[in-house]
Amino acid sequence: MPEFGYTFTRYDPALHVRASLREIDVSPKEAREVCAALVGLPLDKARALLEDVIKFKRAIPFRRYKKKVGHRRQLQGFYAGRYPIKTAKMLMELLDSLEANAEYKGLDISRLQIIHAAAYPGRKLKRSTPRAFGRTTPRNKVLVHLEVVGAER
Repeated sequence: MPEFGYTFTRYDPALHVRASLREIDVSPKEAREVCAALVGLPLDKARALLEDVIKFKRAIPFRRYKKKVGHRRQLQGFYAGRYPIKTAKMLMELLDSLEANAEYKGLDISRLQIIHAAAYPGRKLKRSTPRAFGRTTPRNKVLVHLEVVGAER
């Protein structure tokens, strides 16, 4: 079993709580945008945001990966956005794990705030698509690592 580290370097076990999901099958671009939207939110507001994304009520602004992405009326300051449902469901599971870890450590869950959320590519699964005249085209599936760090405010 591999040993996975965290990208958050200022971790203090007395102050912070963290959780991660490793090698999940979601879009790395969408996961990056959803994590950027969650940083700085309290745990209850982050849950509400993800539930609204799943119900198509609020869109996630796409700041970096915005080519050929439709405009969303409810976004203030950003024109491009989407509703990444699969990523939102995975991050809801991750927030459940973060809450359980905070409860185990004895932190106050009502004061818990997300101070770091990251998504980065993991292992690539090599696939290929058959083409004409006996050729193939590579089609790689990129798995994603998600991690969240919270602290009491």
